[in-house]
Amino acid sequence: MDLTYTDEEEAFRARLREWLAVSLPKLPPKPDPLDWPARRSYDTAWQRMLYDAGYAGLHWPEAAGGRGATPTQHLIYLEETEKAGAPYVGANFVGLLHAGPTIAAEGTPEQRARWLPPVLCGDEIWCQGFSEPDAGSDLASLRTKAVRDGDDYVVTGSKIWTSHAEVADWCELLVRTDPEAPKHRGITWLAMPMDAPGITVRPLRTLAGSAEFAEVFLDEVRVPAANRVGAENDGWRVTMVTLSFERGTAFVGEVVACRRTLTELAATAKRNGTWDDPAIRRQLGLLNAEFTALWRLTQWNVSESQRVGGVPGVGGSVFKLRYSHARQELYDTAARVLGPDSLDLDREWTLDRLSSLSYTIAAGTSQIQRNIVAERILGLPKGR
Repeated sequence: MDLTYTDEEEAFRARLREWLAVSLPKLPPKPDPLDWPARRSYDTAWQRMLYDAGYAGLHWPEAAGGRGATPTQHLIYLEETEKAGAPYVGANFVGLLHAGPTIAAEGTPEQRARWLPPVLCGDEIWCQGFSEPDAGSDLASLRTKAVRDGDDYVVTGSKIWTSHAEVADWCELLVRTDPEAPKHRGITWLAMPMDAPGITVRPLRTLAGSAEFAEVFLDEVRVPAANRVGAENDGWRVTMVTLSFERGTAFVGEVVACRRTLTELAATAKRNGTWDDPAIRRQLGLLNAEFTALWRLTQWNVSESQRVGGVPGVGGSVFKLRYSHARQELYDTAARVLGPDSLDLDREWTLDRLSSLSYTIAAGTSQIQRNIVAERILGLPKGR
């Protein structure tokens, strides 16, 4: 992996900085972080600006509507947008970071033409319908069933922790199409329109007070068979593609954000006197090393996914496992630096600390990631 920048890449950085300097002041004020309908409008407006400027789907293949940028250009984009304080993907994250890339990798030409352009320009939002009340970490135990009826699947069941269901147009949905098959073999990946009859969305409020998750109840929802991505009963393999994107590259922008937070945290410690505590300085230094290493691992993962055709490998589990815990350690340290102020729910870092508690569960628990690393990378035998 070459970590130096060419003249062409530095020119790309300069153009991006210039565009950000002109474009960011045109954004309206940020909405209330707990108001997801307003955040959808804000996030999709920013996505449209990126699309019109040619920065949407920067690293997506040109055949999928992207620019086919190099991994280094993609990383430069993430660095510069974060340094400039540009909005993150927000409500667009499922579509942009794993549903869209999955369709780009596994969908038919017709499916790519139908779903990818609206994702890239911000016209349509996706949610993720994977987990169920009795199928979280053991996702392959899902029981939401889909029965073929002519040109449709008739879907009945429920999902939980459905990200952004309350503002989504489409759902990447896992269903069981063969109840007699071994549990990993009878699953199918569907794109379900969220306005179909029979769908009930019930938002779930998080510890931080937000409602970006929901329960979704499905009562004989008809989903066209043409919306199936991959073959019937081959959904587990397609799901592994989705999870590879979710764990391998979807968090890369957040690493940049954490490094910025760490810099701000050190400056705060120097202002309020906690920098004089050697234990605080030691922890900040350790976190700096952690996030520097995670950024290097990010660069390697992005480069490796490009080398093998765009789908990240199991190395994403190494990153996700360590990042989840490092993020929690970052905000635990922030609480020590802020002292009593860390209890103020109006402070962004307080909400981030509460949110960080979910990262060892979201996108696959740390226990699951350790199993993947042990079995698929280290070659250890499966546990009994």
